[in-house]
Amino acid sequence: MFVDKVKIKVKGGDGGNGCCSFRREKFVPKGGPDGGDGGNGGNVILESSENEQSLIDLSFVRHYEAGRGDNGKGKDLIGRTGQDVVVKVPVGTVITNIETGELLGDLNEPGMRLTVAGGGSGGWGNRHFATSTNRAPRRCNPGTPGDELMIELELKTIADAGLVGYPNAGKSTLLGAVSNARPKVAPYPFTTLNPVVGVVEFPDYSRLSVADIPGLIDGASQNVGLGHEFLRHIERTALLVYVLDMSGIDGRAPWDDFASLKRELNIYQKGLSRRGMIIVANKMDAPGSRENLARFREEFPKLRLPIVEMSAALGENTDAFLDLLKGKVQAIRKKR
Repeated sequence: MFVDKVKIKVKGGDGGNGCCSFRREKFVPKGGPDGGDGGNGGNVILESSENEQSLIDLSFVRHYEAGRGDNGKGKDLIGRTGQDVVVKVPVGTVITNIETGELLGDLNEPGMRLTVAGGGSGGWGNRHFATSTNRAPRRCNPGTPGDELMIELELKTIADAGLVGYPNAGKSTLLGAVSNARPKVAPYPFTTLNPVVGVVEFPDYSRLSVADIPGLIDGASQNVGLGHEFLRHIERTALLVYVLDMSGIDGRAPWDDFASLKRELNIYQKGLSRRGMIIVANKMDAPGSRENLARFREEFPKLRLPIVEMSAALGENTDAFLDLLKGKVQAIRKKR
């Protein structure tokens, strides 16, 4: 099960109360106040981790509360600070305050931490209120409550390259052929219902990540089909790989598919389709694919994008695709 959006309640720990106490020691007849301060409450902290791929754990436990600070004690003893609660989330998680709509943070790198609910401050003990005219104060402060709010966590997949294309274009087959991922492959549309990220390893020990994004259809920018559930995961990919079914076996023309894909991406986010691109002419082993590829080039005579002819199901020409993919991704990384 894959969960990429969830709402949870977080609460920082309350601060401990200050103590009202007076010294009572032998040979100290006028010891004075010695009430200690309360401890601070714990924090609720979100931490991005590469070991997390989904927000599914948070969909079962939707309330996180940090520990309360201990009360102060006599003899100037300060209360213990409350225990922090650290919640692991996938890299690429965006956190928003539901009530205000404020963006609280974007954990787009491994190991990043964000305190979403701070703990309350501990109250002062009576020793803080002693003055020259009030040497035996009986005043102490209670601890302040911790932050409490509802937040929404939204996962936006981070990958070096994202495979985009119509359902049944062969994206999952391609991902399985070039990476360590094993996505579900079947001869019907919308086999992939959530993003699948695979890692491609090269002989020089370099690596890059490729995301198989669920199939896009006309109207996705208006939330038709998988709609925004698909599109949010492509925002952070550095390179777009258009996977086109050159056989036209589903009755669609590959040149129409390409134009429609670019249009939907631009409607959803202006300029998204101008990101670095590679075109994969898939299913070139099927009858009619050569003729359709020639027609595709005629439809886009000014197109200067590299087109890789491939049969992902047979593993044909995957090496040329990986060499091109690696070069493009490395060039993008150098510009950052």
